[in-house]
Amino acid sequence: MDIFSTEFAGRNISLKTNYVAAQTDGSILVYYGDTVVLVTVVSLKTTREGVDFLPLTVDYQEMTFAAGKIPGGFFKREGRPNEREILVSRIIDRSVRPLFPKGYYSETQMVATVLSIDKENDPDIAALLGASAALEISNVPFKGPIAGVRVGKINGEFVCNASGDKMQESELNLFLVGRKVVPGKSGREYDVELVMMEGEAKEVAEDVIVDAIKFGLEAIRPVIDLQDKVREKIGKEKRPVEKVEVDEELTAKVSAAALAGLKEGYGMPRKLERYGKLDEVRASVIKEIGGDDAVLCKKTAGIIEGLERRILRDMIIHDKKRIDGRSSTDIRPISSEVGVLPRAHGSALFNRGETQALAALTLGTSSDEQRMDYIGGEEVRSFILHYNFPPYSVGEAKSLRSPGRREIGHGALARKALVPILPPADAFPYTIRIVSEILSSNGSSSMATVCGGILSLMDAGVPVKDVVAGIAMGLLKEGDDVVILSDILGDEDHTGDMDFKVCGTVKGVTAMQMDIKIDGLTEDILRKALAQAREGRVFIIGKLRETLAAPKPDISIYAPRITTVKVKEDQVRTVIGSGGKNIRQIISETGVTIDVEDDGTVTIASSDAEAAARAVAMVKWLTEEAEVGKIYRGTVKKIVDFGAFVEILPGTEGLLHISQIAKERINKVTDVLKEGDEVMVKVLEVDKQGKIRLSRKEALAAGAQ
Repeated sequence: MDIFSTEFAGRNISLKTNYVAAQTDGSILVYYGDTVVLVTVVSLKTTREGVDFLPLTVDYQEMTFAAGKIPGGFFKREGRPNEREILVSRIIDRSVRPLFPKGYYSETQMVATVLSIDKENDPDIAALLGASAALEISNVPFKGPIAGVRVGKINGEFVCNASGDKMQESELNLFLVGRKVVPGKSGREYDVELVMMEGEAKEVAEDVIVDAIKFGLEAIRPVIDLQDKVREKIGKEKRPVEKVEVDEELTAKVSAAALAGLKEGYGMPRKLERYGKLDEVRASVIKEIGGDDAVLCKKTAGIIEGLERRILRDMIIHDKKRIDGRSSTDIRPISSEVGVLPRAHGSALFNRGETQALAALTLGTSSDEQRMDYIGGEEVRSFILHYNFPPYSVGEAKSLRSPGRREIGHGALARKALVPILPPADAFPYTIRIVSEILSSNGSSSMATVCGGILSLMDAGVPVKDVVAGIAMGLLKEGDDVVILSDILGDEDHTGDMDFKVCGTVKGVTAMQMDIKIDGLTEDILRKALAQAREGRVFIIGKLRETLAAPKPDISIYAPRITTVKVKEDQVRTVIGSGGKNIRQIISETGVTIDVEDDGTVTIASSDAEAAARAVAMVKWLTEEAEVGKIYRGTVKKIVDFGAFVEILPGTEGLLHISQIAKERINKVTDVLKEGDEVMVKVLEVDKQGKIRLSRKEALAAGAQ
């Protein structure tokens, strides 16, 4: 067993090796405070016949025993991955996948298992570090090391790996992954370059984002150095990767047969026409050259794929021309409309080029909130966003399945983009759910979801603070030639060197996601990309405002009207009643929906305004406090020699002294009253102890009957 330690963001982090999971190709136990994550990597020694890609799977799993919990449900064991596990799995996958060498096609699996968790140290950070370290010490070829860090900005200062509670105060939350690149510039031994980034912000300026990235990349140097020490001491020799030999003769033959047709295809701006032409050329050339030789057909197809990539990159970098004729900064034609679904509480149809998203919004009550049970604690969401990508959106026919990791990830990004502009719960006490159905896709459907989502919010009458838009940026870099593309197509995404999605308002960024496929992303390129993204975002926001400039003044007639009543915390039990008796009575008599929170917030929802008003009156009557000088109709609860105790409000009784029962003198209380009688009484006094003195005599004198 070997232990390697360093300080990371002011706290000790340790890697324990040669300790567990000995039959893996690499295993690491990461200790960060009381957070412990085991990461393993296994890569098969053989390659499946016909496979020409890396079959990589990454699974991050949180065991409930890590937090001293027992799973709920009948089976009492961990089930399918929750949203957080899926999103962290994607972060690790997106970070390591581009760093396996070309030509390495052995099936590879990485598993990160959270074994212990505290509330101070993020298991995401430990899992990403463990993934890199496990690959570094294994014999699996990998262009690392890499490491991740979470960057926030609290009270004007950048911070690394702050606790979840502290990050609630932060104006941004970026998860960065950096990679060691040798040699370094400016005399440094090595540089740390950005590999992957995603996060959210509260309308933060682009310059702040760049500064946060620089800060975060510098902060991970200690754990990069730590991995170097581990690899030098116990790292295995890497497996050889068979170099893909270029068949010059076959390449020339395929190029002569296919080049003209492929160029013609990439001159067609419409996706289906272009794909049809390209498919026709591929099939024709493969049949002509490969014939019945399956191996030769496969080689021919691979050469054609390389030709397509070269054609598209040359068009953009050298000819300064894109598939659809746009310049590098142009946005595709945009159109949108709202109110397309009559019974939805809010709806919008957003079109950008051949990408189309339908956003449908539903308003609900607090009982509709989503409760996410994670090992780190429960999260309650009053804003839910679901993204669906049916096969017909790209002209395919497949079985409809539950959302995959991509759908979960795109929905999470769009949700982050919209959260900062939502009204506070006390101003708009609704649960909001948006469903984005992608009806047609040719690039950046997640950003179309953001645009459709904000329109649906405004169409529903949600008083959002500002308009948000999203844009997908691309990058092509060859030597000193750099082209930054705004609003990329699917083909440009596939061929490019960077996919960078940026969302925000005119004021600043609210969410972003970046994947880098190459080395050499400089600060200057990053600043230019963010500035160009801002220009595109502001343009799109202008288009959205042309459709709907501001939220509608009222919510849909089909949406529940929510009224909030605040009562004292000690009155919550009174509102609910014994066994829920009072709540059931209000619901039975008015038909409303009622939610009562422990802090005394009573939420009443109904599409019938009159019914809601009656329910509000009933709640107020249940919780009303006795007011001096006010006359009440009360019920005699108990008779004693010196008077009667009268209930004037639910659970509130006062003393009606014998001298205050009638105008004339009476000898016995029972001469006038008996238990159960209804009687009009006036409140004379409420003393410091809360005792109430009543008078029937003064109520009668005031004309009460």
